[in-house]
Amino acid sequence: MRLLLINPNTMPEMTALVVRAIQPHLPPETMLVPVTGRFGAQYIASRSAAAIAAHAALDAFAEHGADCDGVYLACFGDPGLLALKELARVPVIGMAEASSRLAARQAERFSIVTGGERWGPMLREFLGSLGLAGRLAAVETVAPTGADIARDPDGSVTLLAEACNRTVARDGAGAVILGGAGLAGLAARVQPHVSVPVICSAEAGVTMLLETLREPPAKPQSGDFALPAPVGSTGLSDSLSRLLANP
Repeated sequence: MRLLLINPNTMPEMTALVVRAIQPHLPPETMLVPVTGRFGAQYIASRSAAAIAAHAALDAFAEHGADCDGVYLACFGDPGLLALKELARVPVIGMAEASSRLAARQAERFSIVTGGERWGPMLREFLGSLGLAGRLAAVETVAPTGADIARDPDGSVTLLAEACNRTVARDGAGAVILGGAGLAGLAARVQPHVSVPVICSAEAGVTMLLETLREPPAKPQSGDFALPAPVGSTGLSDSLSRLLANP
């Protein structure tokens, strides 16, 4: 089984962090192909960076997606997720999509704790697109970005635990997602300090992808996730241009 992992920001160390977090969850025969965004922001913390990252995710899929059995969009907020689902003939799962659906299985209402103040409205809109807006208790953002947290995980555990406990007490969250590639692997360290389940978004994403691949759905032949009509393009990479011309 060949899985393509796309990190559409431009920090290879963030890709490596997610790989380390999910490796223990992969079946032995899995070939993981990790790819870092070829262009764009080093870390996504704004709408403009997310828009560029969506392009980078499509570019990475076009270059590396041949013969893959599944695609893991390993970036919280899932930039480009729906476009990847449209273009791919195999299952595509996003980090925020998967962890939110997992949290909704575990609790009537859940919260998200993540780094970067602009993520609040962006994530509320994203949860609305999944039909889970009513299940979201709160988005609790902390001042450091996910990249900052990744650089100092030891110093961030207390900060993250305090944020989790705030939203549990204030908003009644029955589960909390630690959202972001930079927070990968920290849920296990935060969990002993929090009374409700703490979900690692990185681990949730690969778990849901593996679940989906046990009985992969057929590619839709009609509707908005069917392959799009061929279209010419200008200024794109050769691989993405070819994919759009011959989906």
